[in-house]
Amino acid sequence: MTTIPNFPVGTTADPATKRHILLVFAGLMVTMLLASLDQTIFSTALPTIVGELNGVDHMLWVTTAYILASTIMLPVYGKLGDLIGRKGLFIGAIALFIVGSVVGGLAQDMTWLIIGRAIQGLGGGGLMILSQAIIADVIPARERGKYMGIMGGVFALSSVAGPLLGGWFTEGIGWRWAFWMNIPLGILAIVSAVAFLRLPKHANAKPRLDVAGMGLLAVASTCLVLVTTWGGTTYDWDSLTIMALIIGTVVAGVAFVMVERRAPEPIMPLHLFKDRNFNLTTTAGLITGIAMFGALAYLPTYLQMVTGANATEAGFLMIPMMAALLVSSIGSGALVSKTGRYKWLPIVGTIVVAIALVLLSTMTPDLAIWVLCSYLAVMGLGLGMSMQILILIVQNSFPVSQVGTATASNNYFRQIGASLGSAIVGSLFVARLTELMAQRMPNTGGSASAGLNSLTPAVVKELPASVRDIIIGGYNDALTPVFLYMVPLVVVAVVLLCFVKEVPLATTIERDILPESLEIDGANFVRLETVSTDVVGADATAGPGRTPAGDVPRA
Repeated sequence: MTTIPNFPVGTTADPATKRHILLVFAGLMVTMLLASLDQTIFSTALPTIVGELNGVDHMLWVTTAYILASTIMLPVYGKLGDLIGRKGLFIGAIALFIVGSVVGGLAQDMTWLIIGRAIQGLGGGGLMILSQAIIADVIPARERGKYMGIMGGVFALSSVAGPLLGGWFTEGIGWRWAFWMNIPLGILAIVSAVAFLRLPKHANAKPRLDVAGMGLLAVASTCLVLVTTWGGTTYDWDSLTIMALIIGTVVAGVAFVMVERRAPEPIMPLHLFKDRNFNLTTTAGLITGIAMFGALAYLPTYLQMVTGANATEAGFLMIPMMAALLVSSIGSGALVSKTGRYKWLPIVGTIVVAIALVLLSTMTPDLAIWVLCSYLAVMGLGLGMSMQILILIVQNSFPVSQVGTATASNNYFRQIGASLGSAIVGSLFVARLTELMAQRMPNTGGSASAGLNSLTPAVVKELPASVRDIIIGGYNDALTPVFLYMVPLVVVAVVLLCFVKEVPLATTIERDILPESLEIDGANFVRLETVSTDVVGADATAGPGRTPAGDVPRA
C-alpha cells in the first residue's frame, strides 16, 4: 500500500495547487449546473409540453423517469469510481447525458420524451455523485463544508434559472430548447474535465464488478417506484399488477442483501449500515428527498393553474425559495468550515422545512402572492441548512477510498425519497384532482379524466369564469393537503438527527492510491515522513491531522 500526501487548500499550499483546485471546482460547478438544471427546467414547461403531446396522465413520468434512472446508477458510479477512478466515468456520464438530450429534443410523442429523460438520468446520476466524490478526493472534510455549501448554492441557482428558462423557452423559441441547451454545456463540461481533472490513479486495473448486486438493486428500485407511480391511478392498489410489483420489490431487496454479504466488491457494502451517523443521515436524507421533490415537482404547475401566472412568471415566483436556499446553503457551509460544528444545522433546517410544509398546506386561490412567496422562502431556508451538510457528515465517517461508495449509497436513498416524493405526490394529486372534477363537473360524465389530459394554463385562462373557478379550486384542493401529509415524516427526521454523533471533521486527506501526475515506471522511491497539512483557519486538533508514512516515486 502506498500513501501519498494530501492536497488540501491550506496555508502551505503553493499558488499552483490552489489554482488547480479552483479550476477543478469550476469544472465541477459546470457539471452540477448541467445536472441540476435538468431536474427543474421542465417544471414550468411541463403543463404545455404534456398538453401539446396529449399526455397529462403520463406527466409524472417525465420527472419520475429521470429520477429513477439516475437513482439506479448512483451506486454504480460510486463503486466504480472507488475501484477504477472517477475521471473516465465522469466524462462518459456527461456524454450519455448529451445523448439523452438529443433523444428528448427530437421526441414527437410522450413515449420518446420519457425515453430521452431516462437516458439523461442514466448519465445525470454520474454527474451528481461523481462531482461530490471528486471534491472529497482533493478537499479535506473541514474545508469541504464551504465547497459543499457552494454546490448547494449552484443547485439553488439552477432551480431558479431552470423554471425561468423553461418558461422562456416554452413561450418563445420552443420547449425543445430545454434539451438542446444541454449540448453546449455538456461539451464545455467534457473539455473542462479533460483539461483540468488530475485525480488519484487506482491500482485496481481489473476490479471484480458486483453485477448481480447492480441488477437486483435496479429491479428493486424500479418495482418500488412503479408501485408508487401506478398504485391508485393506473391500477387499483389491490390489483394483480401492484401486488406483483410489491412482491418483486421485497424479493429483489432480500436477494440483494444476500448477494451483498458474499460479493468480493459489493456495490453497497453492508458495513456502511454499521455506522450510526450513516444510518441516521441517510434516513433523514430520504425523508428530505420526499418533502423537497414532492413540493418542487408540482408547485410550478400549481402556480400557473391557480394564480394564472404564465410559465415565466411561475419561474419568477419560485425565486424567493431558491434565493433563501442559496443564502442558507453557502452560509451554513462557510460556518461549518469556520467553526467545525455541524450537528445543529440539519436539525434546525429540518424543523424549518416542517414549518414550511404546514404553511404551504394552508394555501388558497385567493392568497396574496407575497404571502405565498414567503412560504416558499421558508422552505428554501430549511433545505439549504440541511441538504449538503448531511452529505458532509457521511463523507467524514469513511476513508477516502470508500467515500464514493458511501456518498453514492447516501444519495441513493435520498433519490429514492425523491422518486417516492414525486410519485406519491403526483399520484395523490392526479387521483384527487380527477375525483374532484368528477364531483364538481358531473355533466362531463366519464370524460372528466380525458379532458384533464389536454388542459394547459393557456386553455384554462380562456374558459368561462364559472368553469375556470371549478378547475382552479380543484387544483388547489387536490395539492395543498398533500403538504400536510408529509409533516409527520419530517418530524421523524428531526428526531433522528438529534442522535447524530458530532465527529470532528478531518483536516487532512489520507489515501492509498497514486496520483495520475506521478509516473509508475520503476523509478526510485522516496520514503515520506509523517505528513500533516492544516487547513486554512482550522484547528489542527479538530480532526485527524497526520498521514501515515508511505512510498512515493520521485518525480
